[in-house]
Amino acid sequence: MAGLRAASLAAVVLLAMTGPLTAQDVTLRSHDGTVEIDGDLLGYDGEFYRVDTAYGELTVDGSGVTCEGPGCPDLQAFVARLVASGAPSIGRVLMPALLEAFAIRDDYHLKRHDAGPDLLHFTLHPAQSPETVLGDFQFRLTNSSEGFADLLANEADIAMTLREARPEERARAREAGLGDLTLPGRLRVLALDALIPVVAPANPVQGLSLRQLRGVLSGEIAGWADLGGVDAPIDLHLWAADTGIGQASLDQVLAMDARTVPGRTTWHRDGRSLADAVLANPFALGLTTRSDQGATWEVSLIGACGFALRAHRRTVKTEDYPLTAPLFLYLPARRMPKLVRDFLAYLRDPSAQLVIRRAGFVDQLPEEIEINAQGDRFANAIAQAGPEIGLDELQRMVSLLAPLKRLTTTFRFETGSTRLDAQSRSNVEQLAAALELGLYDNRRLVFVGFSDGQGPAAGNRQIALRRAEAVRAAVTRAAETARLERIDLAVDAFGEAMPMACDDTDWGRQVNRRVEVWVR
Repeated sequence: MAGLRAASLAAVVLLAMTGPLTAQDVTLRSHDGTVEIDGDLLGYDGEFYRVDTAYGELTVDGSGVTCEGPGCPDLQAFVARLVASGAPSIGRVLMPALLEAFAIRDDYHLKRHDAGPDLLHFTLHPAQSPETVLGDFQFRLTNSSEGFADLLANEADIAMTLREARPEERARAREAGLGDLTLPGRLRVLALDALIPVVAPANPVQGLSLRQLRGVLSGEIAGWADLGGVDAPIDLHLWAADTGIGQASLDQVLAMDARTVPGRTTWHRDGRSLADAVLANPFALGLTTRSDQGATWEVSLIGACGFALRAHRRTVKTEDYPLTAPLFLYLPARRMPKLVRDFLAYLRDPSAQLVIRRAGFVDQLPEEIEINAQGDRFANAIAQAGPEIGLDELQRMVSLLAPLKRLTTTFRFETGSTRLDAQSRSNVEQLAAALELGLYDNRRLVFVGFSDGQGPAAGNRQIALRRAEAVRAAVTRAAETARLERIDLAVDAFGEAMPMACDDTDWGRQVNRRVEVWVR
């Protein structure tokens, strides 16, 4: 009977909690003595036990049981622990800066411990009792792939990555009991960055099409003369293929294996060495991140139809710039200690977004863009309007949008899919949270759909309208506690009427397929 009652108890407890402890024998006994659960203790977060039992991995509310056995934790000396593993760009600067800001906000004393070049170790203490340890935070500086491996092996609580999990990693996570890494709560966009081509300031080439960039990276274009420059070979500089940025570069620009990159390529482990190498060589072309650009010169991405895009803060936030590179945190489907949960919640706080910006990355705070700051977009809308976009439709668009401001919150879709991309899924959560906080009470938000120019204009407008309706529905579903009756949430669509990029490439069409949010 005790086993059956234990199974019944397990059916109502929450999913698992925090991470890596050495498995030890324990017995959890209910206060009335009628229920016993035997197994190996996998973790304790100050509130819940996670135990490996004959029934599988169970999570039990500590307030309803007593713990007996050599593996039982000291309840009075509990320390919340977090191990994060992955990209050094996240773990070396950004996470420590955010942890320091969190400690200041919540009146904790933060202490750093010497732990070697590839590990940052911090402890949190009460300000009035600095000898008492409340939290232990470790950031392992590995790479994105190692971060996923540590997460799957239960050696880390969080994977810090510069790319999304690949299908095989998602499958292994499900097999390991970590849940679906694509679900809300499992994947979090911490900050934004962008991939940019860079040259030395003296290089005369100031613009490349994405097709030309792909040609250079694949070896089809080997000399600057083919790009409008001098008669000299191109010395290519890339992030190492086993780094997150190196993988993201090949995924986004080439979508091919690193072995196809030309032999003249120099590979770098970090952004500083890449920037220094490009600066020292007038014939060098590098592909790096906006945050690691250094003193190099960013080369604009241009299209045959006249569009030119650079990775400014707002174009990265809106994803109008096509080569965005979000910084991700991947979490397992288990409960974290309360102190860790508080820290993770702080990462969405406006003050945390300012820390992210000061660290050199792009934050996710929504910005409102006045109509008079978007003259180039409207000029291009008129210049590039197809024969099926008449003056009446352009006038209707201007009439609707002129009294509104565009939010940098924009929604785009994965290539060849109706599924929102990772940055847009994060935008759903961010906008829903803002609605729940009442930040848009008594205001009007219009979800405006746009499309590429492939196919009839009327059909494109209907597709864009359906996408706008789907995004609005996703936001309202996520905003569970919002007082939606206080907000006017409207939808409209203009199809191909305002392209952001040329329609002659896949990336241009993907940039044009979007849902914008306009506010009044």
